[in-house]
Amino acid sequence: MAIQLEDSWKELLAEEFDKQYMKDLKAFLQQEKAEGRVIYPPSSLIFNAFNHTPVDKTKAVIIGQDPYHGKGQAHGLCFSVQKGVAIPPSLRSIYKELQDDIPGFRYPSHGDLTQWTEQGVLMLNATLTVRAGEPGSHQHKGWEEFTDTAIHKLSEKRSGIVFLLWGKFAQSKEVLIDTKKHYILKAAHPSPYSADHGFFGCRHFSKTNAILQENGQEPIDWQIT
Repeated sequence: MAIQLEDSWKELLAEEFDKQYMKDLKAFLQQEKAEGRVIYPPSSLIFNAFNHTPVDKTKAVIIGQDPYHGKGQAHGLCFSVQKGVAIPPSLRSIYKELQDDIPGFRYPSHGDLTQWTEQGVLMLNATLTVRAGEPGSHQHKGWEEFTDTAIHKLSEKRSGIVFLLWGKFAQSKEVLIDTKKHYILKAAHPSPYSADHGFFGCRHFSKTNAILQENGQEPIDWQIT
C-alpha cells in the first residue's frame, strides 16, 4: 500500500502508520493483491480525499461509508465517480436537492466532485478500499479506526467546520466532533431508499454557505462543470 498523503494530513496522522491496526491493514491489502483480488480505488487514489483538501483548507466535511465497487467508479472521494461513469443513484439525489436548494444550479453531466474538494470540502469515506463487486468487503479491517482518528484530530485542530452527516452511519460519527467548535447538519441518506424521508428539502448546501459566510469565509460554489 503506497502512502501518498498530503503533507498536513501526513503530519496530523503520522503516528497512526506505526500502530498495529495499520500494519494489519497493510498486510490484509497485500494479501488481497497476492490472491489476485481487484481492489478499488487504485492505490494512487486511496487517500484522494485528503490529498485534495488539506487540513487548514477544510471548510466542510461530507462522510460516506464505502467506496463504489464497480469498475472505474471509485476515485477516493465519497459519493463521487470518475468522469465517463454513470451517475449513481445517491449522487442523483444530491444533484436533485442542489437544484431545489441553490438558485440556478444546473444538473451536471458527470459525477466527479473534485471541484468541491478543491474549495475545502473533505469528501471522506469511512472505509477507503473495497474488493471489486463486493460492497463492504474491506470494512472492519482497520480503515474505520484511521478515518475516525482523522475526523477527531481535524475537530481538535480546527474550528468552524460544517459537518454534513447524512444517514445513521454518518451521524454515528458525531461523537468524534467537538460540537462546541463546529457545526453539525443532519439529514437522511441520499439513497433512493431514504431520500424522501428527510434528505430532500434539507437544504444543507445553502445552509453550509450561510454558515461559512457568517464566519467570514468564502461560500462553496456547488456547481459541477
